[in-house]
This record gives sequence, structure tokens and C-alpha cells, in this order.
Amino acid sequence: MTGPLVLALDEGSSSCRSILVDGTGAMHGESRANVVWENPRPGWVELDPVRLWADQLSTIRRAMTSQGVTGADLSAVAVTTHRETAMLWDRATGAPVHNALVWISKQTDEIVQRWSADGLDELFRERTGLRNDSFFSAAKVVWMLENVPGLRRRAEAGEIAFGTPDTWLLWNLTGGRSHLTDHSCASRTALFNLESLRWDDELCATLDIPMEIFPEAVASDSDFGFSSADVLGAEVPVRAVLADQQAGLFGQACFTPGSVKNTFGTAGVLTVNAGEKAVLVDGLTSSVGWTIGGVTDYELEGVVFHSGQTLSWMKDNLRLFESNDEIEYLARLVPDSAGVYVVPAFGGMCAPHWDRAAKASIVGLTLESTSAHVVRAGMDSMAFQTADIIDALEAGGVPVDTVKVDGGSARSDLLCQLTADLSGKVIQRPTSLERTALGAAFVAGLGVGMWDDIGQLEQTWICEHEFVPQIDVGTREERRAGWRDAVVRTLPSLHAPTT
Repeated sequence: MTGPLVLALDEGSSSCRSILVDGTGAMHGESRANVVWENPRPGWVELDPVRLWADQLSTIRRAMTSQGVTGADLSAVAVTTHRETAMLWDRATGAPVHNALVWISKQTDEIVQRWSADGLDELFRERTGLRNDSFFSAAKVVWMLENVPGLRRRAEAGEIAFGTPDTWLLWNLTGGRSHLTDHSCASRTALFNLESLRWDDELCATLDIPMEIFPEAVASDSDFGFSSADVLGAEVPVRAVLADQQAGLFGQACFTPGSVKNTFGTAGVLTVNAGEKAVLVDGLTSSVGWTIGGVTDYELEGVVFHSGQTLSWMKDNLRLFESNDEIEYLARLVPDSAGVYVVPAFGGMCAPHWDRAAKASIVGLTLESTSAHVVRAGMDSMAFQTADIIDALEAGGVPVDTVKVDGGSARSDLLCQLTADLSGKVIQRPTSLERTALGAAFVAGLGVGMWDDIGQLEQTWICEHEFVPQIDVGTREERRAGWRDAVVRTLPSLHAPTT
């Protein structure tokens, strides 16, 4: 390891990680633990906040021990986490009042429908850049206020703290001294005003959410306090908090407006740097990318609920293969999916279709279809959904030429090539795919002088392989027409009976 070190905490939807980043941008001692979801009822997805912190803490200690590092060796800590998941806890004891409600959970559907009937959809869009949807944190907070006995009274009395996973980890990391979030994480709650960069008190009043619960929302490169000595062995400054997709955008060196990255993780997320003004595009969401050095950059984003998770479902539920190492081998056994399409709407369809009532389907099966065709169709679905989001961007006046990719599934040459073929865009894969932790570490490192400016950070991004489209336009359009037909079949909103 070279020079000063940043400890990056990277808590995602499927795993939490701790990684040490040195002054060259090299990563060392990665340790990870699985994030365990609970399903108390069909469609409900929760997690235990206490276990989440315990698992993150275990990865911190393993990462540091593996490299012989103590708290005295650390220059800063960076925190990046998955978004939209919401939790409430007791300010005095730090004890959660309920399990956290995970971003994909649908237990808030009735609340969202109620708000829609009240005519609030456009208010959400105009104020927050997001949608009135169960995906975001707003309805999760209200669900807990309405379903946990006595909680509203305690919240109004200032006894309860709200946070997304970043705020919860920061609270525990600092021994309850910091109740903060950054602009990027706050902007994914559907309660944060993109123009004022503050919690929207008028919207919160309309939703009957007490302002007393909120963390202070600050710049991404703020002084977030110091870690407790009993956590890291020393009081180390926390100098960066970023939402995971925004951290990935920064880690991919997408510093200029129009630069694009796509993450193939549990979910799939395509994000574009929109510059210093929030932009609204049909089918996509607008959020804060980051606030660094007093300047706010915004992002446009399209989320695919089930990307890599589609292949995990094929392994764990359908038993089509035993390990992830077999995926590409199986998919390459056939030249294409032979007309089979997998539409992975397990939790509904997100961007750009936005139909949470959609159900997953496999379309086009024949007696000649094999497991290889289904696996190939599952991989195709990841590329098709990415192409759909790119189409929405370009329809909104945002041209896309090149997409940088990251996430575990981006290791697949076949997936990257399929994405290039089906989107018609150049796909660039960097030498390191762990861009999320790196992005957060970059922000913290800038804050403590490890790097002078983003120009130095750009030099750490190296393209390992570039994938260019290899199919003709006619073949691309034929395959995408089949995909669009399969998607239409899954969308109840397009098949509702007329009166």
C-alpha cells in the first residue's frame, strides 16, 4: 500500500464491504458479508438494522486486520450505501423501532395509491425529481408511522430519528453523535427538494411526516464527524457520504455532463451526469449526483429492479446451473435465445415503464427450447433493459455514445457484447469493476489532500476492454421488437378492461 489510506464502507443491496484505498487508487483487503433480507409477507422485503451494522462492522475489522492496519493509519473514512431503504430508531438508545423497509418492498403500495388518488403525483415529480412510487423512502416512513403503535407521537416529540442506510451506518460509526446524510442520499427519498437542497417541509406537511425525524442533509464532502475509538481504535474523520450509484458515477470518472455509466449489480442502474441543473426526462428520475467543493452536479437515472438478480433466480430457484461460473458457458452453447424472452418483472417494472403491478414472464418457449436458451434470454434481458433506458435518455434530448460499465456481472464478455449489440452503443469496461467504494474513497481523499483535483482521479480510470456493436441495425431492431412485445404482455396497465 502506498501513502495515506481511506477506509471505504460500501453497503449494497446484496452485500456489505469494507475496502482500504491508497493514494494510487489501488484497493486492498476487501472484506464482505451478505445482506440478509426478510420476507414477512409476500411482496414485503425488510432487513434487520442491528444485523446490518454488525455485519458491516465485522467487515471493517477483517479488512483492517488482513492488512495490519489500525485506526492510526487511516486518513479518512468514506461511506456509500444502497438507497431508498428506510428505517426509524430511538434517538436515546439507538434501537430500531421496526425492521428497515427495503427499496423493493411493496408493502407501501396502498399508501402510494392513496397519494395518487389525492393528486400528488405531479407534486412529487416537480419537487423531488422522483415519482410517487413504493420504490422510494417517503411511503416507507409513513407506513411505519401508521403501523407501529405510538410511533407518531414519539416522532413528533423528537424522540425518533429517520435515516436511509448511510445515516444508520454513520450514526453507529460515530457512536450516535452524527445524525447526517448527504444531498445524493437525501435526493432518493422523494422528500428532498432538488432546487433548495433541503427537506421539503411543504411536501412533508402534506404527507403528515414530522420534520423532527430528519437528519441534516449536507454536501457529500462535508465533515461528517469522527468514528468512535471503540469502532476503529481511533477517532478517524468521516469525510464522504454518497449514495451508491452516485458514488459509482464518480468512481467511473464521469465528471463531465453527458458521461454515462451502467452498473450490472443485483439491480441495474444507468446513470448520466446531467451537469449543474436538474433535468426531467420522461420515464427516468432526476437526483443529486453529488455536492463537492460547493458545487452540485445532478444526475439522470434509470433503474432496473432485477438485473444480476435474474441470473441468481435462475440458479437458486430454477436450478438451471449450480454456480455463477457456469452462466456464460451455458449462454454461449446457443447462438441466441431462439425467440425466448425473459421479462424479470419480479417486483414490477421500473424505468422507463414504471408498472409495479407487472409480473415476470418467460415468453416464446417451444419444445425445442433448452435451459441454455432460457439462460441466454436472462442475460439478454439485462442488455435489453439497459437499451430501453438509453432510448428514454435520447428521447429526452440526452445523446449517448459510450457507456462505462461496472458491477459483478460486467465481468462477462458476453453480457458486455450483448449490451453493445442491443443498444448500438460502445461499451467500455475498466480494469477494476469496484467503482462504488472507489468513488466514495475519492471524495474523502480529496477532502484530506490525498489527491489535488479530479484531474488526478481521471488518470486512475483505465479501459480494460471496449465492446463495439457487431450486429446490423435490422437484426437489432428485430430482436428489440420481440423484447418490446414480451414487455407489453407483462404490463397490466396496457391490458386493463375498458368501460
